[in-house]
Amino acid sequence: MYDIISMGDGQLLQTINRLAEELSSSECRRLAYLCESPGSVSSGPDVREMLRARLSQGEVNHLYLVELMFRLGRFDLLRKVLLVDKQDVERILGHLKGVSEYRYLMDDLSEDMGSEDLQAVLFLLSHTLPRDRRDKITNFLDVVVELEKLDKVSSDSVDMIEQCLRNVGRVDLAKKVNLYQSSVGTSHPPSVVQHQRVEPRTERTAATATFSLKQRHSFHQSVPHKVYVAEPETRRPYCQSPVEDYRLRTDGPGVCVIIDCVGSDGGMLKETFTQLHFKVILHKWLSVEEMLSVLRGVSKQREIQEADALVVCIISRGTATDLLGTDSDSVGVRLDSVRNLFTSDTCPRLTGKPKLFFIQSYRVPKTERRSRAAHRDEDLETDGLSSLTLGVETVPAGADVFWGNCWTEERQLEETAHHSVYLQALSQSLVTAQRRRTHLVDVHTEINGMIFDHNRKSPGAIYHINLRHTLRKNLYLQ
Repeated sequence: MYDIISMGDGQLLQTINRLAEELSSSECRRLAYLCESPGSVSSGPDVREMLRARLSQGEVNHLYLVELMFRLGRFDLLRKVLLVDKQDVERILGHLKGVSEYRYLMDDLSEDMGSEDLQAVLFLLSHTLPRDRRDKITNFLDVVVELEKLDKVSSDSVDMIEQCLRNVGRVDLAKKVNLYQSSVGTSHPPSVVQHQRVEPRTERTAATATFSLKQRHSFHQSVPHKVYVAEPETRRPYCQSPVEDYRLRTDGPGVCVIIDCVGSDGGMLKETFTQLHFKVILHKWLSVEEMLSVLRGVSKQREIQEADALVVCIISRGTATDLLGTDSDSVGVRLDSVRNLFTSDTCPRLTGKPKLFFIQSYRVPKTERRSRAAHRDEDLETDGLSSLTLGVETVPAGADVFWGNCWTEERQLEETAHHSVYLQALSQSLVTAQRRRTHLVDVHTEINGMIFDHNRKSPGAIYHINLRHTLRKNLYLQ
């Protein structure tokens, strides 16, 4: 495999340029740290120039770029730019030694630290880090860099990191640090902090070498909770136990698009997901064509690459298989077409990320005109989506999809100041779950109970729910 993927310097320069264009600013900062260029982590590194300089020094080859993209979780760039399958990289992972496990661990910790955790850590370090340095810190990786500059933390000495994590209640992350210490044989008593510099890249010690395959297996088997591994379509390839959590940044977990074609609960959902720190895009009174246009536009937005999750909420009249928009006498948007716009094939930037759909449909009689119109994908122009007529039960296909579809009769809309019982329960439960840290599947167990109680008390206004998902991890909308 090494001979097959070898490239000349000219090709490597072109590859570096393409990768630099695809990476976000946060990914560039992470890459700078993984490349052991900590001085540029906070100042906005020029990844292109940094990698070019390393190339001229003979420190960059194709395998090194492969490992960097793998460590960043950019599996789409592995395929599209580096022409390597993720599975191939996993098979040779033990031979990829360009990135030290220490630096990858620090990056991994940073990605799993929320803003509240970060503030708690900064408070603990108020007597260690000067005020002017603390004010410039935006994430946990910045903290690590500052501690490295003060010789408080290094690849051989991570006790201060472990202590900080335990003191702020992140025992799960502290265990990962402890396991790293055990794996590289550098464990010290917690009260002792070794003051050593990070070893240069050309003089890497055993402490910074990549785990052997045997050590990786042992590391994987011994981690009890919330440790990450290379797994198909996961965003962060690290060691994990059988069940882990999706990572959502607390200050901006993703994008939420709301389409309200009946004008009842779009505003309420906007308030809910704004409170959950999502970027919310609300559209009202859309026709079928406008609905498709909005969804296609969202699927192609560059901002999706930055998002950790996507939420799609649709409120509309509909049938068992279609959403009708405001023009309820026309051919509708198939439910499976909505999902297909955000699959890994059509929207690769969402690969490995949770995609959540909450749909409230108001069932209308299946008119004779709609029966004659049938469903033709060429009429909907859904960019080559499946032409199969799929029912509601088959919608959640592929990984990382949560599908919540509720329907009731159209006559409910005739009530004054109508609000969906399902969407009200959803909003209430999500806000409560944020405080209690309840994952999404359990949230909907509570919602099921609310709907059951409503149906028992109001048999003339029954709500039906179809809950299906292919989530591979616990999901907390915190």
